Amino acid sequence: MRARPIPHEEGRFVAMPLGGIGTGGFAIGADGGLRQWQLQNVGNHRGELPGTFFALRVSQIEPPLDRTYVLQAPPGPADAARTPLVNDDLVPGWQRDLLGAYPGVTSTTFRGLYPVAEIDYHGLPVDVRLTAVNPLIPLDVERSSLPVAMFTFTVTNPSDVDAHVWLGAAMQNPVGHDGTTPIDGVTGRGYGGNTNRVRRENGWTSLVLENHAIDPLAPGAGQAVLAIDSPSAATLPQWQHPAEFLGFLDARAFYVDSSVLAPHTAEYQPSGPAPTWGPSGPGRTWNGGVAAVLDLKPGETGTIRVLLAWHFPNRYANFVQFGPPNPQWGPTRFWLGNAYAQRYADAQAVAAEVVSQWDSLLADTRAWTSVLTESSLDGDAVEHLAAQAAILRSPSCFVTADGAFFGFEGVLGASTVMWTGDVGGSCPLNCTHVWNYAQAVAKLFPQLERSMRQTEYDVMQAPAGYLPHRVISPPYLPQLWDKPIGGPVEPALDGMLGSVLKTYREVRNGAGLDWLRRYWPSVQRLLDYVRDRWDPTASGVLRGVQPSTHDIDLCGVNSFMGTLWLAALRAAEEMARLVDDPAYGAVVADLFERGSSAYDELLFNGSYYVQVLDEGESTDYQWLHGCLADQLIGQWWAHQLDLGYLLPREHVVTALRSIVRHNLRTGFDGFDHIYRVFADRDDTGLLMCTWPDGGRPSVPTRYCDEVWTGSEYQVAAHCLREGLDDEAYAILRGIWARYDGRRRNPYNEIECGDHYVRAMAGWSVVDALSTRPGTWPLLTPSGWGTVTRGPDGVSVSCEYGVITVGGVDVPAGGRHDLPAS
Repeated sequence: MRARPIPHEEGRFVAMPLGGIGTGGFAIGADGGLRQWQLQNVGNHRGELPGTFFALRVSQIEPPLDRTYVLQAPPGPADAARTPLVNDDLVPGWQRDLLGAYPGVTSTTFRGLYPVAEIDYHGLPVDVRLTAVNPLIPLDVERSSLPVAMFTFTVTNPSDVDAHVWLGAAMQNPVGHDGTTPIDGVTGRGYGGNTNRVRRENGWTSLVLENHAIDPLAPGAGQAVLAIDSPSAATLPQWQHPAEFLGFLDARAFYVDSSVLAPHTAEYQPSGPAPTWGPSGPGRTWNGGVAAVLDLKPGETGTIRVLLAWHFPNRYANFVQFGPPNPQWGPTRFWLGNAYAQRYADAQAVAAEVVSQWDSLLADTRAWTSVLTESSLDGDAVEHLAAQAAILRSPSCFVTADGAFFGFEGVLGASTVMWTGDVGGSCPLNCTHVWNYAQAVAKLFPQLERSMRQTEYDVMQAPAGYLPHRVISPPYLPQLWDKPIGGPVEPALDGMLGSVLKTYREVRNGAGLDWLRRYWPSVQRLLDYVRDRWDPTASGVLRGVQPSTHDIDLCGVNSFMGTLWLAALRAAEEMARLVDDPAYGAVVADLFERGSSAYDELLFNGSYYVQVLDEGESTDYQWLHGCLADQLIGQWWAHQLDLGYLLPREHVVTALRSIVRHNLRTGFDGFDHIYRVFADRDDTGLLMCTWPDGGRPSVPTRYCDEVWTGSEYQVAAHCLREGLDDEAYAILRGIWARYDGRRRNPYNEIECGDHYVRAMAGWSVVDALSTRPGTWPLLTPSGWGTVTRGPDGVSVSCEYGVITVGGVDVPAGGRHDLPAS
């Protein structure tokens, strides 16, 4: 795997999520520890599952050796300086206690190429590498939505004598727990009546973790499975303290004949502690453990696979939604369900399918990572752009039982100290103006983005034509029509304009003309509402109060809203052509021509685009003569949709250069952070707004002094489109250095929440680069592979599905060459 090695001391903040789309999951740290447990349909970065770890016993006859190790590196100091608004470096107290009482490894080296993590353990008598993965196969939603973590331990005996190795895997039975409250040992809210039973089948030994005493409709109801690929694995089904399991490993004899084991028995061995059966007491659960053995000759290598599957079907609307309280709702938490639970009856069914498809799941996942590593992307780009999918598969996003896709803005945590606690989803739900930036989902899983558009038009759109920027869930409840919303108060204009652009994007990404014809009247109603409210004179320029993603109302004439408006008009013109509606196409084309000239004439100051207020408008929360990072966001969209230039190219390029020159800051010591701190110390980051020539308003636009990765990616990708490589990479290097694992997590770019969805603007960097000479990842609605652009033409290679190019279908494993035109 082509990935940079990260010693655990330099990767204290690394926490790679393991989980599928909408399944919840947990994270693996660079030290080998498992943390951030979020199985029960609620985001919780502090989530712990005590007693869940890996251990290794190594025994040699000559010279005598018999020792057991916890497979985790030493934690850093508990009182180490923290990074603002980040807690990915948090090592649970029970893990610190475990490593204080029992030997761990001396160190680890982590390599991550999402969704694959590799960890080398150091300081052991044998060489051990762990590969951990949850399958990720673009376009295949179901196989990328498996509630499972797959672990492969590769063990090599470097000595000149035989080595007997026991790999132990331990897990706490999580069934019944609410996923939010702390767990003390085996004591936690919702526990009681938990049982663990043994099952041996198809060469694997499993512990089935259950709780038949719990209400089947409770949020914590479900099942988990811990399995290891040995028919004769030793099991300790129920225990309370790690000393019991580690002592159990120490007492194992080497040889067990699997033929004497019944499918339900713990093991056939009289030594060591006898297995415990029966339900746990009130408020308590059981831990369970399995262990498989390898007999390695000198120089020999063996593997042991471990699987952890879960099934928690009861997702509820257990988050604070925007808008005024509705007395009809009362204290009810409406059931939403999980799509994965419609496909699998329980965790045993998940485990059985994963075992049967283990090789193909890994092969297709590796095919995807190979597309990235074998492209012209450099190492930093591969690592960080592959991680775009981690946001999609975090608790920020979910798929309900009916298959609809939803997204918070992020996950509550240390990054949202101003919000209601640090557990759950941040800023629900399907926020149109934040999702304006996200591009990864539309490319990796276009059917999920298509679902969001359907929710917008079928559920959210008001009879008057406007779109509230949030959906109330479940969607059959009254929506936010003519009601204050929050962030901003009135429906966000940039969110509405973005929905037009996203509709055209979905059409280009395989939605088809029938889909467009179905929603074309909705698009027209939306645009007509915008025209009537903000441009009643058909000038092509929007004026008045314009609610925006900055959680405030912009005013006057400004290029942030203006370029989105111009891009939306161009997209509508193209869609009108597709549905054979020339009359409407002519109307929006005329508005575009007027608006393009007017915005450039009114706002371009020779260096960048400013904001001009109309008489009587307040300067509070405006940027006026400032240099806004997002001033050309509509042009970024236009390039992605092949809509051409919205404003004169020379002015666009000049403005982009000015944004980087004025807003990219290197070093934040002494910087006055008015709001949130997303860059500090010696970081490099792109400020949202600066005032190069002075004139900063006394109440400037909100968040002007912050650094948003979503906006940084947007500006960097736009720079790449314009050939401003130095400017683009100055921004990108700043992001990737901030999130390199030392002080922030490469798999968790934050804003108003962890795993913040605006950061998925990063995929537009891949699309920008793919227009150049070189070999690049290629994603189409029906297949993916690579495209190679060179002086002799273009070559397309398909790795998955079917790619259609030049009227030719290229199947997986195939290639098609197009000569230079």
